[in-house]
Amino acid sequence: GPGYGGSCFPKDTLALIRTAQEANAPVTIVEATVASNANRKRRMAGKIIAACGGDVRGKTIGILGLTFKPNTDDMRDSPSLDIVPALLAAGAKVRAYDPEGMEEAKKELSGIEMVGGPYEVAEQANAIVILTEWDQFRALDFERIAKQMNQRVMIDLRNIYNPEELRQDGFTYVSIGRD
Repeated sequence: GPGYGGSCFPKDTLALIRTAQEANAPVTIVEATVASNANRKRRMAGKIIAACGGDVRGKTIGILGLTFKPNTDDMRDSPSLDIVPALLAAGAKVRAYDPEGMEEAKKELSGIEMVGGPYEVAEQANAIVILTEWDQFRALDFERIAKQMNQRVMIDLRNIYNPEELRQDGFTYVSIGRD
């Protein structure tokens, strides 16, 4: 996936590192995990940009899912808090939807257009990115989505779709570890 987030694991790993440092007992595997997670989030933004031809200036990127996991409105340490600003900094226009996290996302993310559903995300989009694996995103009408998009690029950072099905629908499909 695009990295871990939430209220517990990121805080707990940092507390463990701090406690170990105070006791002069390094926990290098935990330190490496924290560093790897931060790097993973940065790399995911690069993966999205690469899937869009290496340049997202002026392109609309649709984001499905902003919370750190499905079935919550919790945005704490969500990968979207790193990935979306990186896309904006690269010149993308970002349109996003999350079934439960819209109010929290409005507080955390500025400069993006929040819309009312996945099909609105697809309107005139050059690419769609799955950041959170909400169940409602698993059964989308891809024919409908394809007709709404400027370009058929699906970047599935949660591996919720069958690559062959999307490719048969004319999408360029990018995922994690299955390309």
